[in-house]
Amino acid sequence: MTSTGAPPDWTTVDIAVPRRSDRLPGISMAGFRQRVPSPVDITMVAHPAVTLLIDLGEGDGIVYDTPGRHERGSVVIGLMPGELRAGGRVGDCLQIRLEPDVAAAALGASPELSGTIASFSDVWGRDAARVEDRLRAAASWDERFTIAADILGRRLDARSPVDPEVAHVWRQTLTSRGRARVDSLAGEVGWSRKRLWSRFGSQLGTSPKRAARLVRFDHAAHLLAAGHAAARVAAESGYVDQSHLHREVKAFTGLTPSAVAVAPWLAIDDIAWPASSPTRNPGTDSPRHRARELGAGGCHERQTAVRDHC
Repeated sequence: MTSTGAPPDWTTVDIAVPRRSDRLPGISMAGFRQRVPSPVDITMVAHPAVTLLIDLGEGDGIVYDTPGRHERGSVVIGLMPGELRAGGRVGDCLQIRLEPDVAAAALGASPELSGTIASFSDVWGRDAARVEDRLRAAASWDERFTIAADILGRRLDARSPVDPEVAHVWRQTLTSRGRARVDSLAGEVGWSRKRLWSRFGSQLGTSPKRAARLVRFDHAAHLLAAGHAAARVAAESGYVDQSHLHREVKAFTGLTPSAVAVAPWLAIDDIAWPASSPTRNPGTDSPRHRARELGAGGCHERQTAVRDHC
C-alpha cells in the first residue's frame, strides 16, 4: 500500500528489508519499527498487490477503517480497497506484498478480497495467531523474514496456482506498466477476450482492464514522487494527456497529482521496495527524505525521517 498521510510531526521509522535468499517470486517484504510511539493517522491508497500487514506491536494494535468495515490488528488488504485509513500507535509491523496471482494461491481468497479489507485470521485460518506469535517472538527482522518466507513457501507448495494463462497476462500487465492491450494479451495465451475476462476475474478478483489501470497509476505515482512534472508523467505513463492523469489519480486517491507527489509514504516505499520506483530523484536526500544504511546482520536496516507537510 501507499499512503497520503503521516504523523503530524517528525517521526523516525526504522525499515528492514530481507536478504535475497529470503525473497520469493511475486512476494516482497519489509519490516517497520516506529521509534517514537506517537499516534498515527494514515490514509492508504491502492497498490498493485494484495497487502498483508502483520501487527507485531504490543497493546491495542493498529486500527483500519473503510466505509462499512472496521478492523484492528493484522489485516489483509485487497487490490482496491477504496477509502482506507489506519490509525493508532504503531510498534513493529511486517508488511508483505503478494502479487495477485501469488495471493490467489497463498491465501486462497483473492477474489473475495478485491476492494475489501479482512482480518488476518479470517483469511489465514486458525493458524493465524500462531504465525503472529512466532513472528513476534523472533529475535531479529532477519529471523522474521526467514520465518515468513518459510510459511508462505509451504502454503504455495500445498495449493494449486492460478491458470498459467492468467499468470502470464498479469505478468505482461506488470511488465508493460499497464500499457499492454487486453485483446493482444488474450491472443498471446490463445484465449478469447471473453474467456480471459472471465478467468482473470474469477481467479484474481478484478478485470484485466482494471488491473492495467492500477499498475499504470502506481507507475505514475512513483514518477510524481520522484519529482517529475505531471505533464511528463502523463506522457511517460501512457495517459492521453495531463487531464487524464489528473482524473485517474483523483479516482484512486481522491487527491491531485501535486498532492500525491509529496505523499510521505512514497518516500518510505522507495526505500523498502526500491524496485517499485521507476526512477530516483537525486534531490531526495533532503529534509523530506533522509535515508542511511545501518548495515546490521543479514538484513538491511534503513532509517527514514518523514514529515507530514513539506
